[in-house]
Amino acid sequence: MKRLAHIYRLGLKELTSLRHDRVLLIFLLYAFSVAIYMPAKGSIIGVHNASVAIVDEDHSAFSRKFTDALLPPEFHAPAALAYSQMDSALDNADFTFVLNVPPNFQSDLLAGRQPQVQLNVDATAMSQAFMGAGYLSRIFQRELLEYTQQATPSPIGMTNRALFNPNLEGGWFLAVIQIVNNITILAIILTGTALLREREHGTLDHLLVLPLTALEIMLAKILSNALVVVLCTWVSLELVVKGLIGVPLAGPQPMFLAVTALYLFASTALGIFLATLARSIPQFGLLSIPVIIPMLLLSGGTTPLDSMPTWLQWVMQVSPSTHFVSLSQAILFRHASLELIWPELLALTSIGLVFFAIALGRFRKSLAA
Repeated sequence: MKRLAHIYRLGLKELTSLRHDRVLLIFLLYAFSVAIYMPAKGSIIGVHNASVAIVDEDHSAFSRKFTDALLPPEFHAPAALAYSQMDSALDNADFTFVLNVPPNFQSDLLAGRQPQVQLNVDATAMSQAFMGAGYLSRIFQRELLEYTQQATPSPIGMTNRALFNPNLEGGWFLAVIQIVNNITILAIILTGTALLREREHGTLDHLLVLPLTALEIMLAKILSNALVVVLCTWVSLELVVKGLIGVPLAGPQPMFLAVTALYLFASTALGIFLATLARSIPQFGLLSIPVIIPMLLLSGGTTPLDSMPTWLQWVMQVSPSTHFVSLSQAILFRHASLELIWPELLALTSIGLVFFAIALGRFRKSLAA
């Protein structure tokens, strides 16, 4: 009971210190509101309002038919472009796609010859370029078959069912992933800066004079910062994700918040470990960058794990963020039960205990130094 009382009072001290830190409070407000709403509404996965220009040197019925087939919201209304302007338009990034229909295309087509259409793509537009080129190719083939009346009904039908996101809204997924990313960033930064701030202000030396152990100090920092992040996550899910963005979360939020607390146990321990390696807050920031970025980019939220090299998939199994991303998707979108997610929970718990033990050992050494 005495140890619990020490942890409770130290936790209150951490919360009081955070309450007086206006910069961190503003950062918390931004991270769980604007930083979630803007990517979810502003980032488009797929082709949306892509700019297209048509260099129509044929001026035939087919070229007009194809031009009319490029419709919003995937494409802007195609702009007519002269052949002499094609290179300069691409150099100036005026259009993502420029399609060149050569002279006599329709007559050569009807005569049984194989005329070529050139599609120029500004590949610096990345996802728009790669996916848009496929869209344009399929539209062109469809219009070509319809025009030449070579389309035959397929004897096999295929029905598509989009599970867990029937409207294929990319913003739904981005909103949840952004919360996961912000939790990772804040868990490491809050605990690390809290420890270094006490060291720089000399309050850590005052704590060492008291009958407190390294375990109590570390648990107080982890629990207090985890409490703040869990509360901010809950408010963000209710007000931003469900309220403003309108994501219909299928799974139980209490289960997700419990998993979040378990993840924070691992990530905050990692933050303390990094803080024991640094001598100042700027140095801690530099140490955090090469740790946080792989956790964000390679955890399965931005790029699917299946698309990565096998060795990298095995390496990322050591990262708690990989299991947290998987658990978040399973709980919030697929309404997964405990029977389905217990292996990921076990892995996350094991990683958290290992991180905590390593951080505690390093923290004790830093206090003794």
